[in-house]
Amino acid sequence: MTCRRGSLLAVALGMALTSCAQLTPRETTVPGTPVVEARQDLSSRFVDFVGPKAQHAPPFLHIPGTNFYCLRSFVDLQTGEAAHQLYVSDSYFGADRGRNAARDSAGGPLQFVQISHDEISCDAGCSYVEEFAAILPESKLRASPGGLAVTFLSPSGNEKTIVISAEWITAQLAAIDGRRSPVEPAAARAGPAPPG
Repeated sequence: MTCRRGSLLAVALGMALTSCAQLTPRETTVPGTPVVEARQDLSSRFVDFVGPKAQHAPPFLHIPGTNFYCLRSFVDLQTGEAAHQLYVSDSYFGADRGRNAARDSAGGPLQFVQISHDEISCDAGCSYVEEFAAILPESKLRASPGGLAVTFLSPSGNEKTIVISAEWITAQLAAIDGRRSPVEPAAARAGPAPPG
C-alpha cells in the first residue's frame, strides 16, 4: 500500500508542474460557485483537478497570472487514491525568501514541495519567482468545514498564510467524488469463481 501511495504521489507531483498554469476556471451557471476544472492524462488513468485561482498579492509588475494560489488534486481512477495540494506562485522584489516549510493553523507540519525557485533579475534590486505547494491530507480537507489556513515559512522567518475557503474545499471534494471510482474488492479482481 505504501509503494502504491508513493507511486501516486510521484505521478501527481510530475503532473503538478503544469496543471495550474494551463487551466483557467470557467464561469458557472450559479454566480459565485467555485469551478473545479478536470483534465484526464493521456493514459486515462489519472485525472487532475484544479480549483479556481485567487490572488495572494497584487499581480507582479501588473502581469496577469502571477502571485496566485489554487487547490490541486490528482486522482488515480484505478485505485481511487488521491493526492491534494495547495499550490502557490509567488513573485516578489527584495530579499530571497526561499520558502522551505509549511504548517496548518494548529501548527502541525505539512509536507512542503519546492516546485521552482528562480532569480528573475538583480539589475536594479533583486526579484524572484517561486512555485511551491503544501501536501494536504484528504482527511484534513474533509475535516475542515470552515476552511483551512496554511502558512508557508522561509529560513529568514518570513511567513505567508493562505486561507482556503470552505466553498473551495467543498467544490474540490465534490468534483473528485463525482469522478472517483471505488476500489474493486480483491475477489472481483480475481475473476469469477470456478463452477462448483
